[in-house]
Amino acid sequence: MSAIATSIQAHLTAVDAERQARRLDAPWAQKVLALKAWQQSRFATTHADLLEDGRYGPAARFFLNDLYGPQDFAERDAQFARIVPALVRLFPAEVVQTVEALAALHALSERLDSQMARHLQDTKLTAERYAQCWRDTGCAADRRHQLSMAIGLGQRLEKLTRKPLLRHSLRLMRGPAKAAVACSGPRRCSLFAVHGRHHRREQGGHAAAPQRGGQHPANRGLVQAHAR
Repeated sequence: MSAIATSIQAHLTAVDAERQARRLDAPWAQKVLALKAWQQSRFATTHADLLEDGRYGPAARFFLNDLYGPQDFAERDAQFARIVPALVRLFPAEVVQTVEALAALHALSERLDSQMARHLQDTKLTAERYAQCWRDTGCAADRRHQLSMAIGLGQRLEKLTRKPLLRHSLRLMRGPAKAAVACSGPRRCSLFAVHGRHHRREQGGHAAAPQRGGQHPANRGLVQAHAR
């Protein structure tokens, strides 16, 4: 297995290790679920304009419902792990590097959620309690890195979706991917990569998109809270 395939698998293994550890501690696991649900609800509120936008709505809803939140994505990640060797072998290096960046962000986010849940007293969250838990957890450098990774990933995807040949290849993959999903298990699997890139292509380009991510006031305020 190549070095980059090993790296992707290592990130996915780290995510699974977080899940396995939480399965051994039911109260901790419940707090993580509550945290993820609250963060998903917060995204739906702070980014409501994008979710309702005719141009950006499909991609925003895809992120909210298929990649983010308290859903159990263990099977999706397991299916994705199985196709990593083929993905590395068949796709251009820049695509594989983007997948590696996505896996690294996934692992970091999962670890930070686990750490943050340790500081929750119960599963009842408010904005004030969330902010206090964020400060108690610390990890300011990791949070800044997380935001930087998310923005960088969006920029990588934008560059990829501007390449006609790659767009065409991804479009052709949608049919076989759907067939594979029907045969191999739940809807949430590696199809998310094809489906999500198609949505990003429909947006018309990152340059035209509103400035979000780390520059959004809600995200910026939480990061700055560490300095208080």
